[in-house]
Amino acid sequence: MKLFHAPASPFVRKVMVLLHEAGTTDRVTLVPASGTPLNPGTLPVDRNPLGKIPALERPDGPTLYDSRVITRYLDDLLHAGLYPAAPRLWDTLVIEATADGIAEAAVLMRYEMHVRPEASRSPAWVEAQWGKIARALAALEERWMSHLSGPPDMGQIAVACALGYLDFRHADRTWRAEHPALAAWHAAFDARPALQATAPTA
Repeated sequence: MKLFHAPASPFVRKVMVLLHEAGTTDRVTLVPASGTPLNPGTLPVDRNPLGKIPALERPDGPTLYDSRVITRYLDDLLHAGLYPAAPRLWDTLVIEATADGIAEAAVLMRYEMHVRPEASRSPAWVEAQWGKIARALAALEERWMSHLSGPPDMGQIAVACALGYLDFRHADRTWRAEHPALAAWHAAFDARPALQATAPTA
């Protein structure tokens, strides 16, 4: 299998963490890919018409894309056990969706301030994206800390990857001071070898 990959992407990182947790990084060949909405560059637009990564090329079927599709596929293929049985599954999926929403908004903030021409940038739009992130962080702290403190699953991995991306690209935002329980959880969970091995790089 081939994984179209960029080490800064929080969505790619989710897939890589799963592979590390399952001890199967040798099952996937990493193919570097980079680009932006304004210039697709080497993004796999022939395999994912949306031009996004990660995308997983399989030998026995169409390329999979969207990180949640890829992680569900790999979890099943590798018997990783990171998607629990119902009813806990539904909480895991909601937490994963919340984390992915944080990452999506954070990526859009990055694009706005570093990809769009300076004259076209909208600080108000950036703050609107941060508003989504702030609400999601509050929801995680208020509703989901007991789940996050439970057995490792893809919801937890997605949250860790999203928070890692905030630190990587938006270090000026003080989310830890406002969410001390979530910050403490992240400090502990981020020490897992799979997270340390996949820390984002430019």
